[in-house]
Amino acid sequence: MPYKDTEGVRIHYQVAGDGPSLVLQHGLTSNMSRWLAHGYVDALKGDYRLIMIDARGHGDSDKPYDPDVYDRKIMASDVIAALDAEGVDKSHYMGYSMGGSIGFGLAESYPERFHSLIIGGMHPYPLSGLDALLELIEGGMEGWVNAMDPQPDAERKQQLLANDHRSIKAASLGLSNRPDLSHVLPAMTMPCLVYAGDADDLHVGAEKCVEDMPNVTWASLPGLDHGQAMERSDLVLPHVTEFLSTVVQGAAAD
Repeated sequence: MPYKDTEGVRIHYQVAGDGPSLVLQHGLTSNMSRWLAHGYVDALKGDYRLIMIDARGHGDSDKPYDPDVYDRKIMASDVIAALDAEGVDKSHYMGYSMGGSIGFGLAESYPERFHSLIIGGMHPYPLSGLDALLELIEGGMEGWVNAMDPQPDAERKQQLLANDHRSIKAASLGLSNRPDLSHVLPAMTMPCLVYAGDADDLHVGAEKCVEDMPNVTWASLPGLDHGQAMERSDLVLPHVTEFLSTVVQGAAAD
């Protein structure tokens, strides 16, 4: 299992498939296994070299408890460290939820390293709504998991409970303290795909932000909430594969 040390924090990642590089970055409380569990890896690895990263605080990466080290620039640099370790100068990127926030951070700090960005279930504006999570996980992940309605399936429940609630709290605070990143939107000249479920509270901001992006494709997923827009790869992947098939051709011609 490859690891990359970034200023004392080990970042775990895995590589699968062959073709143009595509980073897959999961959301808060998840890890890279979600891309596998919901069929993204099987669908994409035949055409792309997938670089799946466990964000700091998650999965098999180190789990610091200081919210300051979950700054979006630091988390963006973790992605770059994995690319550097694999000798990848320029990649495509797909991030969901917190992974989408990291995507905006990459556009802010490392735009030259990406052919395209796919951002799901996220917008660049100030975030709210994490207070309930922070309160429920104060004593452990059980409080939040027990409060979920509907209850997650057994595999997802096990994955959630395996989280270190102290690192999840720190990551949540880092995300909620993230500044407004909308200043970066006009400079996102690389091809971008932004998508969100229309039953997701983040949908309004995601739909709004595309108005200021110069080279963007927007996809609204009817009837899907925040979790479902990750889980329903059958509805997400058609947008992703169509977008990538176009931008990969363009990247090859550069």
